[in-house]
Amino acid sequence: MGPTPHPAVTALLENPTTGRLRPLFEGNNISFAIGFKHINYVAEAAVLNHFRTAGLPAGDLYRRFGLGFDVVDIHSRLAALLAVDDEVEAVVTPAVKAGDDRLRFKVALYVERDGERIKCAGSTVVVVLRVDDHIKAEEAWPEGIERFTAARLGTGESREATAVPLPYGGFSAGRGTTSDPVLDELIGDTNAFGWRWRMPYFYCHFNERVQMSGFLRVMEEVEDLFLADRGLPIKKVLDTRGWIPVVTQSRIEILDETVMEEELYTVYTVENVFKTLLYSTRMDCWVLRDGRLVKTATGTITHGYLHESAPNHWEMAEFDEATVAALSTPRAAA
Repeated sequence: MGPTPHPAVTALLENPTTGRLRPLFEGNNISFAIGFKHINYVAEAAVLNHFRTAGLPAGDLYRRFGLGFDVVDIHSRLAALLAVDDEVEAVVTPAVKAGDDRLRFKVALYVERDGERIKCAGSTVVVVLRVDDHIKAEEAWPEGIERFTAARLGTGESREATAVPLPYGGFSAGRGTTSDPVLDELIGDTNAFGWRWRMPYFYCHFNERVQMSGFLRVMEEVEDLFLADRGLPIKKVLDTRGWIPVVTQSRIEILDETVMEEELYTVYTVENVFKTLLYSTRMDCWVLRDGRLVKTATGTITHGYLHESAPNHWEMAEFDEATVAALSTPRAAA
């Protein structure tokens, strides 16, 4: 038998926690509903609360032990609407197995509807404690935490870039209004849209790298740009058809670190259109380093639309032929 884990580490790995949280008003973009990004934010906040309850809050992990809290994988299924005024009961259950080198948690989010407890979302959240080279730890690590630490979040696959990149700092889109040679190379002849954007400091944490919430923002942004590029801009669709975008599930996995102010090449590929009700897309994020494209994140999301069949009553909308064609037909290269 090895050394006995520190009590806080034991609590982190073994004790479920329940917290009561509210979504941020910022996520109330359409009607009274909270969007997928902020539902994921609530799941992340629930795991942060779990760390605090165990006695290992993220700030102390960094200040005392030189360890950065990094969500490296978040997979969420949305079961029911989360409304702007809901108080969420967030249940976090540790799901770490013997030999795991990452902290894995199941997060269930519940709300009350007419006296009934309803599950509105379920997530799997994976955390790595990133050793920070910029600061000197004040204390030795708690016993049992070392297996969940890493000197780097990952080493993503890479490929040689043959296209000549555009000058640093400009907005560009593949197959859009301004063609980008690197994006066009990544997209090829697939049914995809590309976006190149400099990663700002407010998408980052611990002075250096893009955090999971930053990639959630990238996913939301590239979806919006993709729909506009395909002739389905959100406001136009709302105004003319009364359709509200809805996400049924999403996942993002960090494969390597993306550094503050690097340019992210995001390729957004339509993978399937399901029975004129849902479509799924894949997001792949790359950075250009020393002439090679390095994949730093990947993810998937499933989208559909709701329409208001009666006041405050929403049902799935069925895609018409024009919508199916817009989603299914690759744009010609510019």
